[in-house]
Amino acid sequence: MSETASKALGTPATSPDAGRWKALVFIALAQLMVVLDATIVNIALPSAQQDLGISDGNRQWVVTAYALAFGGLLLFGGRIADLWGRKKAFVVGLAGFAAASALGGAATNEAMMFGARALQGVFGALLAPAALSLLAVMFTDAKERAKAFGIYGAIAGGGGAVGLILGGFLTEYLDWRWTFFVNIPFAIVAAAGAYFVIREPEGGRNRSSLDIPGVILSTLGLVALVYGFTRAESDGWSDSVTVGMFVASAVLLASFVLVESKVKAPLLPLRVITERNRGGIYLSLGLAIIAMFGLFLFLTYYLQIVKGYSPVKTGFAFLPMIAGMITGSTQIGTRLMTRVAPRLLMGPGFLVAALGMLLLTQLEIGSSYAALLLPAMLLLGLGMGTAFMPAMSLATQGVEPRDSGVASAMVNTSQQVGGAIGTALLNTIAASATTSYIADHIVGATSRSQQQLVQLEGMVRGYTSAIWFAVGILVVAAAIALTFVNAGRPGSTTVTGSGADADAADDVQIPVVAH
Repeated sequence: MSETASKALGTPATSPDAGRWKALVFIALAQLMVVLDATIVNIALPSAQQDLGISDGNRQWVVTAYALAFGGLLLFGGRIADLWGRKKAFVVGLAGFAAASALGGAATNEAMMFGARALQGVFGALLAPAALSLLAVMFTDAKERAKAFGIYGAIAGGGGAVGLILGGFLTEYLDWRWTFFVNIPFAIVAAAGAYFVIREPEGGRNRSSLDIPGVILSTLGLVALVYGFTRAESDGWSDSVTVGMFVASAVLLASFVLVESKVKAPLLPLRVITERNRGGIYLSLGLAIIAMFGLFLFLTYYLQIVKGYSPVKTGFAFLPMIAGMITGSTQIGTRLMTRVAPRLLMGPGFLVAALGMLLLTQLEIGSSYAALLLPAMLLLGLGMGTAFMPAMSLATQGVEPRDSGVASAMVNTSQQVGGAIGTALLNTIAASATTSYIADHIVGATSRSQQQLVQLEGMVRGYTSAIWFAVGILVVAAAIALTFVNAGRPGSTTVTGSGADADAADDVQIPVVAH
């Protein structure tokens, strides 16, 4: 922060930490491990299911146990990071994640596997917000912040696709257990590096007493919401338990908001989410993740089932998307972030991604990878990388240090809930379109080969129907970013204003988190 800006806010200027770039390496490594884990296990799931004797009905719990613990405890994890200190929360999160991964790799039955996945979710919920909030408080210069968040955004966006490649290699050439064991060296290196290198700025902790009612209501509300969408995917939207979960989630989260507006030291201070820019970012990011998660799933199935790709070849097929994300985040986003307003990167970024998604609505059984999938993936990667980078930075910019943990947790929460919604919603749309197509065309298919062709055509028709919805969702995300996010470019001192004097420091658009 500049001395002038510091005086304007009545806060002391602090010199940046000399080891901040070394710290970024270990923070990025930890983030990569968490993002990899989200997709790497999916590749290994069929092999693990067979080895451990997990039934088809219980198979989903390998993914669901992690999603519920991670999504439900993120806000609590962010608050613990503010309370303990982000460095301590980061190291403890890494150690716990490594231990849980070791347990998962050594699993001998389904109960042990489900328990390990839930524990990974618990420690991931502590680790993820601590990592993002460390970046927020360590990088205080506008240009440096742009570079740091460019790298972080590229990893957050592209790590999932890297997980597909790594998961394919480990499962095909070693054993599914290595998809868990691979986390251990990541965690050890990141924890050791963080312990010796990271020096957290002083005075940023929130030592207020823990808001226990807020913890209980937010955790139960988010768990009910994530489980509702997960169950909708397998049991349908009209299932009584699915409906019950959505109703319970609405009641619990409404009660949570009410409690947070009344208590003296809330788990999630409402000033964090009611500020116009942050609210717009949480909403647009969540919508973009809905579109992206569904797409990862459809393209994986399309390449493996329709095109007959191996897991490793499928992973490599996603490389153009990774390259696009890295380019969009570290080159376009980083270079333009200090020159243009964030909405002028986020809005066009989501629209470029929507254009890539639009190309994929033309998918057919015989579609050429080079002519259709390659340009579509490049556009998706470029658009998402360009949009994610300023979003990640602005979501924690201008937040008081005592709130940076929960502000970071809200970024992860919007992504986690968006992922659950995307998988369930787009899968349901695809399944419905597939069933309808097969019912209409199977009668005319007399031979076995004709019936198989109709089934494949039905699958592709289902994917393209769902992808049309994803296009619309990305356009809405772009509209929200362009409408809600009105912060000036980093370095300006434009007051966007939520209207409250108490929040004035949050509303001054400066290139740093205030100390």
